Amino acid sequence: MNGISKTQSDCVRVALPKGRLMSATSILLENIGLGFNNYKEKTRQYRLKSELLPRLSAKIFQEKDIPVQVSIGNYDLGICGLDWIEELAARYPASDLVKISSLGYGEGNIYLSASYQSDIVAGDDLKTKQFRWCIATEYPNLAQAFALEMRLRSFKVFPVWGASEAYPPENADLALSWAKNKEVLEGYGLVPLKKIISSTAYLIGNRKSIEGKALGQVLNCFNRNYFSKPIISIQETIKKERPVVSLSRWQSKEVKLALPDGHQQKPTSQILVKAGFNIEGYSGIISRRPNTDFEWLGIKVIRPQDMPLQVANGNFDLAITGMDWLSEHLYSYPASPVVKLLDLGFGGVRIVAAVNQAMKANNVDELRLLTKNKKYTALRVASEYINIADKYLRENHIHPYKLIPTWGASEAFLPDDADLLIDNTQTGKTLEKHNLKIIDVLFESTACLIGNRDKLELPGKKERVEFLTQLFKTGLLC
Repeated sequence: MNGISKTQSDCVRVALPKGRLMSATSILLENIGLGFNNYKEKTRQYRLKSELLPRLSAKIFQEKDIPVQVSIGNYDLGICGLDWIEELAARYPASDLVKISSLGYGEGNIYLSASYQSDIVAGDDLKTKQFRWCIATEYPNLAQAFALEMRLRSFKVFPVWGASEAYPPENADLALSWAKNKEVLEGYGLVPLKKIISSTAYLIGNRKSIEGKALGQVLNCFNRNYFSKPIISIQETIKKERPVVSLSRWQSKEVKLALPDGHQQKPTSQILVKAGFNIEGYSGIISRRPNTDFEWLGIKVIRPQDMPLQVANGNFDLAITGMDWLSEHLYSYPASPVVKLLDLGFGGVRIVAAVNQAMKANNVDELRLLTKNKKYTALRVASEYINIADKYLRENHIHPYKLIPTWGASEAFLPDDADLLIDNTQTGKTLEKHNLKIIDVLFESTACLIGNRDKLELPGKKERVEFLTQLFKTGLLC
């Protein structure tokens, strides 16, 4: 195979996914011979160079960031699920994103579902009821488009970072979420009402790149018969037990507690054991609704990023999240009733400002000087913490700047797609591996127990909350 043309204009950049599609995409790329031999599930690299095509490079992103990056032209091609493509298209139908071809793996569907405790059994039921429907979802644009298409008389979209299946029926009426099949949703105690989208992995491209760049060699690799090995989606390689669902009397529980999934799940589980909690369904295979011996305590497992807003809205009395996500919430809603009750001490990270090693700035004062000297039209700032980043930049008089929201793997954005990173780090080694340097530490964050100030003094809650808080303190001393 001949190399791509040496002219700079013919350099081809591909955005590749982390997460659910990574394993199958790795097999695909190996089969079609693009030369990305380091694209493996446990890779610690974000930037890849093709070992066969000298003008072909790739970067690894969280999947939901890929359609945005391709549509704005930062990348010529990308691989992601059709669900995230349609989520972008629902809001920006005239973008430069082009769907090139389904890749035949990563099968799943976007379903609208309701709790089986409700009296909703079909999508048409939504139109016949006089009700303001609340839809919890990672896909707010698709949810709004669906509600308008269905001509629902009244609705509100409730955006979450994930785990939307945990919210109905108590905190939302409906969930719009991705699932492999209906049986997965039924295992969560949900009734699938309507299939919104059937999704597979897709090859996508930027319209201007397709029209103006030499992409032929790369696209021809995809057009060949690359199924020399079976392409198996990551969901099919792991057979999961059907979760045991306990839809106990949530509204009757005197105190409602949110526990974190993801990286914080293991240390939280250890603290709970030390504190004397007997919680079934939080270690190993996680249930979104673990059981506990305390009859008055209702528990759900959701994303830490969503917890402060959920506590503020009164959906939970208590939650375990990070001080970083509490700060992110309070910077956006300074009058929020959410307060920190107890520092739990684990999950420690620093929230830092970092730049590429080549940037001539070793501290925030030098960065400010660069922006004042018009070295940047607008400083591009990538972060999951948009409110923290905004506050930091304003307080340090850094302007002009442009915020780039990300969904993780934010260090991959520098230096090509962003100039400054506001992110969390434990040791700083990951940043160093990606040729980044820390120029400032904003604050340190650990896990904390948070509560709703307005609800904690209510009869029946105060004593229970004080009891739980004391248990957590006991667990910290063990």
